[in-house]
Amino acid sequence: MRGFVSIEVEAYAGYKAAETPRAFVLQGRRFVIEEIVDRWYQADRDPTIPPADYFKVRSTDGGLFVIRRDNETQEWSLREGDAPT
Repeated sequence: MRGFVSIEVEAYAGYKAAETPRAFVLQGRRFVIEEIVDRWYQADRDPTIPPADYFKVRSTDGGLFVIRRDNETQEWSLREGDAPT
């Protein structure tokens, strides 16, 4: 299973804090999210993985990324294999 790396996320705050990502920063580069392609929630299937919201997003430059928000720590991260080169 791929790991995740920490990222900064600009998110829309609805009735829950920071619920929908709008842009993220990785290694000093800002990616604007054009579309949320898919969204799902992970909980209790694997006790080693914390409960989290996952988003498959497309950036304005055409990149596809999977990002997640850890529901315990409220921290955002990006799936390692999706990091741009």
